[in-house]
Amino acid sequence: MLAAGRADGDVSRPSEARALVERAVRELDGLDLLVNAAAEGFAPKPAEELDERDWDVAFGATAKGSFFVTQVAASHLRASKGCVVMIEDVAGYQPWPSFAAHSAAKAAQSMLTRVLARALAPEVRVCGVAPGPVAVELGQEERRAAETLLGRVGSPEDVAAAVVYLAGASFVTGTTLFVDGGRSLKSGVAPEA
Repeated sequence: MLAAGRADGDVSRPSEARALVERAVRELDGLDLLVNAAAEGFAPKPAEELDERDWDVAFGATAKGSFFVTQVAASHLRASKGCVVMIEDVAGYQPWPSFAAHSAAKAAQSMLTRVLARALAPEVRVCGVAPGPVAVELGQEERRAAETLLGRVGSPEDVAAAVVYLAGASFVTGTTLFVDGGRSLKSGVAPEA
């Protein structure tokens, strides 16, 4: 396993995405699972105040990075009959006015899940995981738990379990698994509420 973060490169730049994938292939002696979890721009801001930089930040690692890393990894994943898992967000499926750029970037990433599933099939499966309230800010646990049907916030382990499931689900591709405790089924719930 190779975990990479900001210090390992800007995945929104094709050359840095390529360098990261090449490093992973070298260190892991191949590639059979890619998890695209990079994201930025999750900060509340009124839609009227968003500027070009806000949009560039939100779309950079989230949509561009997911695409460029997957594009470079595709040949390695084809060779191993591998899997890509996009860490999406319920924000990509719900209109959150205070998180317009983030929601739009996550919607773009969720569409990439479907586009790349078609483009890379049948050798590579591409799936998504859309977390809801997970690892929330201190002091927000009770309020965020009330947003879910299960009455609790999720954990990083909940998201990891979904990734592990999808990595082994050989007849699943082009779909997204919501790991949100039923949050998406509750109407009118937005994180800025």
